[in-house]
Amino acid sequence: MTPPCVYAIATMDTKGSELAFVADCLRAAGIAVKTLDVGTAGPPTTKPDISRELIFGGKLTETHRGLAVTAMGQALLSYLRREHEQGLIAGVLGLGGSGGTALIAAALRGLPIGLPKLIVSTVASGQTSPYLDCSDITLMPSVVDIAGLNAVSERILANAAHAMAGMVQHKPTERARRPTLGMTMFGVTTPCVTAVRQALETQGYECLVFHATGTGGRAMEQLVDSGLIQGVLDITTTEVADEIVGGVFPAGPQRFDTLLARRVPLVLSLGALDMVNFGTLESVPAHFRGRHLVQHNAQVTLMRTSVDENRQIARWIAAKLNRSTSPLRLLIPELGLSALDAPGQPFYDPAADRALFDELAEHLTTNDQRQLIRLPLHINDTRFAAALVSHFEQLAEPHWRNTPPAPLT
Repeated sequence: MTPPCVYAIATMDTKGSELAFVADCLRAAGIAVKTLDVGTAGPPTTKPDISRELIFGGKLTETHRGLAVTAMGQALLSYLRREHEQGLIAGVLGLGGSGGTALIAAALRGLPIGLPKLIVSTVASGQTSPYLDCSDITLMPSVVDIAGLNAVSERILANAAHAMAGMVQHKPTERARRPTLGMTMFGVTTPCVTAVRQALETQGYECLVFHATGTGGRAMEQLVDSGLIQGVLDITTTEVADEIVGGVFPAGPQRFDTLLARRVPLVLSLGALDMVNFGTLESVPAHFRGRHLVQHNAQVTLMRTSVDENRQIARWIAAKLNRSTSPLRLLIPELGLSALDAPGQPFYDPAADRALFDELAEHLTTNDQRQLIRLPLHINDTRFAAALVSHFEQLAEPHWRNTPPAPLT
């Protein structure tokens, strides 16, 4: 079997000599490397190990630069995924300006978390969230443009090569562990999630808690997709409210898809679906200004979800969960969805909550595998946390008897 190596990537029509220098540094450090050309314009200035035609599956005919970069990025992702599935990639190192960084980062975001990924980029010191999103890509500022080899660029590129060499040579020590679990939390569901986490940690589970701010939900699902999370208690699904109503913390239309596709033990609840999130009070859209608003702090304004919005949210969740092909449980806390949704609190609205619960009951197709459980408890009641743990255990033990989770290496 061919041993894995580092895949070094650049648009070699403009950065061929720089990529060759990085490859030489890696080889001098004892690391096997392949160079990949993802150029979309002129011919490569140095010969790559993997040509752009092989990556793209033919000749790239798109002449518009933006469209060509997008097409090549998608082709690169498909190519790298195939290579990774065959165990051929030890790590990925890219070089790029703004276009090259966008192209390479789009592909690297689709690779599993934990696989070493590094990009030396001219845009690494600016607004980097469009390039990184929820991935574990390491961005290294190039300081000078990646346009020739000189006293500065050689030092930066050598540092990048040696950083990658260290990442692929020194991996975490394998150790026995119980499965790792993902959980979603907001400040207003903290008592519930903390109780669940503590109960499961005493049983030896490792529990990763994600702040349900859009990126949190996506990060959790990416770790599930990478195999680094083997079970999920999606307690705080507030990101769906922002997705449906237009808040600032949506997780996107793919929320829940990976959890269902990976068939992990899954228990869900409706935490903080009583609210939609906005920024400062002044940032709330004009058509929502007359709604029930609460300033959570100077930077976050919350809006109470309405009866109609909750019905829409319920139908969206039900449509997703109805696609499930493995056991899941959805637990409904009928006495309130957050710390603000309780008697005497500003978002207490039993009619709005009841619309959410009843619509879910109507549209969720239940069976032995897919169950909806309504409990006359508040989400932050310790008995509700205990119910979440109990139902998760009922799903998890049979699942892991048949499919033991692989150890994290």
